[in-house]
Amino acid sequence: MFCLTMYVMLQTLDDHKPTWQDRLGTPGMMIRPRGDTMEINTHNTESWDMYTKTLDNFLSPYNNSLQAEKNDECTPDQYFIQGDIGDVKNNLKRSCQFNRSLLQECSGLDDHTYGYQTGKPCIIIKLNRVIGMLPGKDGQAPFVTCGAKKEDSDKIGEVAYYPENGTFNLMYYPYYGKKAQVNYSQPLVAIKFLNITLNEDINIECRIISNNIPSGSERDKFAGKVSFKLRINTKH
Repeated sequence: MFCLTMYVMLQTLDDHKPTWQDRLGTPGMMIRPRGDTMEINTHNTESWDMYTKTLDNFLSPYNNSLQAEKNDECTPDQYFIQGDIGDVKNNLKRSCQFNRSLLQECSGLDDHTYGYQTGKPCIIIKLNRVIGMLPGKDGQAPFVTCGAKKEDSDKIGEVAYYPENGTFNLMYYPYYGKKAQVNYSQPLVAIKFLNITLNEDINIECRIISNNIPSGSERDKFAGKVSFKLRINTKH
């Protein structure tokens, strides 16, 4: 009986889409470089070299030439809806280009140190993938905003966002799953701290703002946001 029950249950599973996604209403956020605490010294290359190498590796699949080779130029500011073909479900879906150059001063193309050498570091943010998620309505794309926590509110200074306004363009959604959309490139947002207070710990929180994504839940207080500590030392 147990084997029969398991067999019947397995027949209902979809290889391309999870059966249950009730806990994923608000996607998690991740940063690159990874870490709850980042401390660098502008006079010590070894203190930030590992961060720039991490960003180089992370962004290499987003090189413009690779994106042009495998992904499409899509119409921005609207969802890229792709239906099934006849009775063929979960046919391979196309993906939109996310070019590294969209990250501008945080792309690493002009400044190979991503601002770490000058005390103006870049952090890359991405949303976790959720199959079928439509993160904005009425043509309004979700965007990232970052700020210092209350105790450090006067220390964060100006923050620049790339692409403009820190948006995740709607054309990168919905996501159809790794089997159906093998070349999918997650959209990214880069943040650059332009004049953060130096030689002090700054507690920073970044969150997703959307008119179609719940602002977290009691079950997962970290949904839709990410926190980290940043310290930039300038003393020898």
